[in-house]
Amino acid sequence: MRHFTRNRSRGFARAAVVLLPCLLLLSACKGGGEGEAQAKAGEDKKGPEAVPVEVAKASRRAVAASYTGTAPLEPVAESQVVAKTSGVALNVMVEEGQPVRAGQTLVRLDSARSQLQAAQTGAAMRKLEANYNRAKQMADQKLLSANDNDQLRYDLENARAANRLANLELSYANVEAPISGVIASRSIKTGNFVQINTPIFRIVDTSRLEATLNVPERELVTLKAGLPVALVVDALPGKTFQGTVDRVSPVVDSGSGTFRVVCSFKGEGILQPGMFGRIKIDYDQRADALVVPRVALLEDDGDPAVFVVTGDKTKRVPVKLGYMDGSWAEVRDGVKEGQQVVVAGKTALRDGSVVQVLGQPQAKKEVASVAKPETNKK
Repeated sequence: MRHFTRNRSRGFARAAVVLLPCLLLLSACKGGGEGEAQAKAGEDKKGPEAVPVEVAKASRRAVAASYTGTAPLEPVAESQVVAKTSGVALNVMVEEGQPVRAGQTLVRLDSARSQLQAAQTGAAMRKLEANYNRAKQMADQKLLSANDNDQLRYDLENARAANRLANLELSYANVEAPISGVIASRSIKTGNFVQINTPIFRIVDTSRLEATLNVPERELVTLKAGLPVALVVDALPGKTFQGTVDRVSPVVDSGSGTFRVVCSFKGEGILQPGMFGRIKIDYDQRADALVVPRVALLEDDGDPAVFVVTGDKTKRVPVKLGYMDGSWAEVRDGVKEGQQVVVAGKTALRDGSVVQVLGQPQAKKEVASVAKPETNKK
C-alpha cells in the first residue's frame, strides 16, 4: 500500500514538470498578442501623417493690369547709302560704329572726269550768255529778228541746265550721309572702284527705337497710344527701359485676328536695333488690391482655387481672380486678408488634408502609451 502511494506521488510530480512549461508558453503568447494589439491601437490613435507645406498670407498691395509680349527692336530711320556715280574711292572717312550726321561726307571718289565736264559746260554757258547779251541789244535796235533772239535764249537755258547737271555729277563724288545715325556696316575700302548705285554704307538711327507687337483683337479697347511701356532685353539683364505706345493700328488683320501696336523707346546709346525685348504695357492700376502669390493657384482643369490652411488642415477654396501682375494674382472673392494659402506642396493635398507648415512649430499630440503585460507573481 505504501509502495502504491509513493508511485502515485511520483507520477503527479512528473506531470507537473511537463505541464509547467506549457502553461508558461501559453501565458507568454497571450501577453505578446495583447501587446501587439495595444501597439496597433496606439498607432491608430496617431492619425494620418502630416504633409509638409509652405504658406503665404493674403495681403494688400498695388497691382497693374498689363499686356505682355515679345518683339525685336527696330530703328525708326534706316538708310542704305549708294554711290550715285562711278569712280575710285580715294578716301573713306568713316568706320563701322561711328556716329554721323546728315550731310556729312563719308567717302570721296575720283572726280577728274566730272570736273572736266563741269568746266566744259561752264565755258559753253558763258559763251552763250555773252552772245545772248549782244543779241538782246541788237533786238532792241531792231537789228535782230525776234526769232533769232528767242533761239539764242533757248540755247542759253539748255547750256545752263547742262552745266547744272555736270556740277551735280561732280557733287556725287563726295558721298554724303542722307540721315543722322550710326554706321552699321561698310562695304568699301580705300582704292576700290565703286559702281554707280552700289550700296557702300548702312546707317541706322539709334536715337529712337520701335518694337511692334501683334496683339489679339480682344485687347483693342484697352491698348491706346500714350500708355507707359516697360522693356527688358536679354542682352542687358537687370535693366528696365521705359517707353510709350506710339501708335495703334485701327485695323484688325482678318487672317491672324491681331492688330499692330508700335511701342517707342529712346536709344540712350545702350539699346541697339535687333535686340530681342520683353514688353509690358500697363493699361490699368489698383492701389490697394488683395493679392496672393501666383504660385498658390491650383494648376488643374477646374475653376481657379487655392488651399487655405486653418489650424492643421487644408480647405480647397474657389476664388474669383482679378488682375495678374508678375508673381501676384489679385483675388476679388474667396479669400480674406491674412488667411494662409499653400504655395508649396499643393500636389499632395486634398480637401481636409492634415499639414505641417514648414517654419512653424508643430503642435504636440498625445500618443497613447502601450501597456506592458503584467507578470503573475509567484
